[in-house]
Amino acid sequence: MFAVLTILANLWPGWATSSATMITYLTGGGDVVWITVGLLLVIGLVLTLAPVVYVALERAEMVKVAAVLLLLLVGAIVAISADAWADLPTIVTRARVPIEPSLGFALLMGALAFAGAGGGQNLVQSNWIRDKGFGMGRYVPRIKSPVTGKPEAAPSTGFYFEPTDEHLSRWRAWWRFANREQLYTFVLITFLTILFTSLLSYATVYGKPGLENNIGFLQTEGLVLKDTVGPWFGTLFWVIGAFSLFAAALGIVDYTSRLVADVVKTSYAKDTKESTIYFAVVWVLVLVGCVIALAGLAQPLVLLVISACVGGLMMFIYSGLLILLNRRVLPGGLRIRAGRTAVLGWSVALFGVLSVLTLVEQLGKLF
Repeated sequence: MFAVLTILANLWPGWATSSATMITYLTGGGDVVWITVGLLLVIGLVLTLAPVVYVALERAEMVKVAAVLLLLLVGAIVAISADAWADLPTIVTRARVPIEPSLGFALLMGALAFAGAGGGQNLVQSNWIRDKGFGMGRYVPRIKSPVTGKPEAAPSTGFYFEPTDEHLSRWRAWWRFANREQLYTFVLITFLTILFTSLLSYATVYGKPGLENNIGFLQTEGLVLKDTVGPWFGTLFWVIGAFSLFAAALGIVDYTSRLVADVVKTSYAKDTKESTIYFAVVWVLVLVGCVIALAGLAQPLVLLVISACVGGLMMFIYSGLLILLNRRVLPGGLRIRAGRTAVLGWSVALFGVLSVLTLVEQLGKLF
């Protein structure tokens, strides 16, 4: 079920289409469809030819994070006015959700699902940790390229440890490390980037008449930055935006393929190498994405909202399952505590209600 939902969420090449759209702002023109096809093929080649897939992915994401932080640092100094900084308390306390009439609750659900990672991406955190060699991951081979990587022994389903005092002590040390890594490299960066990119938009295009309610507002924002700061900064804004969206598309194809390969390898094709399944899924996603783009479904906002809504539905389901697993399956020393259980309960309620409202709203439009 999760493999199918993840594929359905990520068949739509919304991130690649968004990146292609921003590339046309840089070049002054071009066909978004064919640029999207080119980006998707590049993604397939990067993930296929990298000797160790995770290493290539991590390097691309590190460049992305560094570029975005550079943009935010420069933008905070030269592009965000003192008036915008002064309005920050009001912006936060009086926030409104801009509901697109044709999307309604779907847009709200998608925004909440994608505010952090969302959808199946949360389920692949341990898979990436495995490929980094952290914790028990040192005992399981990483996904390597069938072209440039060195073959490794096929992994078993996995390894477990007896919950002795010594082992639980090691587990707690590992759990603290994993929490810190997520807090510093994911939660903090996510918070800062959402805050500053939103503030940058507020300082440049908020209240501007005729502003498009789609990715086209980024073109307007870049033009405003060119006028107010300088041509170099508007161009930098588009370059970093295009690369960031491309890196997001790269990560999405990777995590979708990882999740599907893990599910199929563990439960349905135990004699098949996980890497083989992974690369097959990569190219299925790439080629189907090309077909969708060539068929004319190239509106980034609609594609991204479809993807996010499926992700929100997944979060509703697996948040409940995580509570169940922690209460009924895991040994006492490994279970999450009351605070995390409450957060998961909130996730079940939030995404459950939004899933129902979105479904009712969209079906009402069809019938």
